[in-house]
Amino acid sequence: MAQGRLLRQLIRAGAETGGEEFRVVAEKVIEQERLKKHHLLANDLERILYGTSANGGGEKSLSRALPPIPVDAERKLPLMETQEPVRSFEDLVLSAENQSVLEQTILEQGRRDVLGSWGLRPNSRLLFCGPPGCGKTLAAEVLAAELGLALVVIRFDAVVSSFLGATAANLRKVFDFLEQARCVALFDEFDAIAKEREDATEHGELRRVVSAFLQMLDHYRGSSVLVAASNHEGMLDRALWRRFDEVVFFETPDEEGVKRILEVKLRGVRRDFEVEGGALVDALLGLSGADIERVLIRAIKDMALSGREFVGTAHIMAALARERRRRELSERPTG
Repeated sequence: MAQGRLLRQLIRAGAETGGEEFRVVAEKVIEQERLKKHHLLANDLERILYGTSANGGGEKSLSRALPPIPVDAERKLPLMETQEPVRSFEDLVLSAENQSVLEQTILEQGRRDVLGSWGLRPNSRLLFCGPPGCGKTLAAEVLAAELGLALVVIRFDAVVSSFLGATAANLRKVFDFLEQARCVALFDEFDAIAKEREDATEHGELRRVVSAFLQMLDHYRGSSVLVAASNHEGMLDRALWRRFDEVVFFETPDEEGVKRILEVKLRGVRRDFEVEGGALVDALLGLSGADIERVLIRAIKDMALSGREFVGTAHIMAALARERRRRELSERPTG
């Protein structure tokens, strides 16, 4: 676990329960981080220490510092929406390789001044690939939270237009916004505008959009972190791949991943079993992280509504049976 993340956890816990003595010590820690030129981390620690209170008041919204959100000229729809990130690394289950990529990005973003003195730029363009529900969107939120930035989600339902040239114009507005802002920008369902141009089934307008996006990405020099997420990486234009600093592949959790998800999602919930593998873990294998979380939430609800104090394997297995039924119905042929 990165040192910066540990410091954030420590200050966050102390800000809610500590007194004057804790505040004095915390200020010295922040001062030391500034002397090390860890300015981003120091700013974030100050925000946590002075901006967070036990009743949740007083914290400045990260979104307030952003420029006005651009809109589509014809429909007047906002081209993006802003979110305050609330989840941290503790809510995210990653492989060691993927966690290393995110931590490296956080480190480089925090030491941009050092890299700049060498004529280098930090990682700021990430491509997240993998099946639905495996943590791509959550990872973008965690990245924003760790950097102390707002999460801005690009709305492709507003960006993509039926009017000739309007989609490229909307993308230009998005990039102009990102040049002025500092945030984590999530291009979710990225394949909506980045499909392979050689696909004979695609019309000329989409090919022009992909070409325009490539040019904008090449010329982008802002300080925002761009995250593109796709469930269908095989559909992406081949020229896109080399434009990203890192490509992160998210997969369905293996046995260790399932155990970790159980530990994380049942944290603070009383249960009458230990997560050590066996039939429960085996039963959850093959599900995405989001599917497992949905099963566990349903099990906790069943436990609470039945007046029990402990979640048992029976609650989880019953919830799993309902999830399987749900998946069967969703996969049933229509027509």
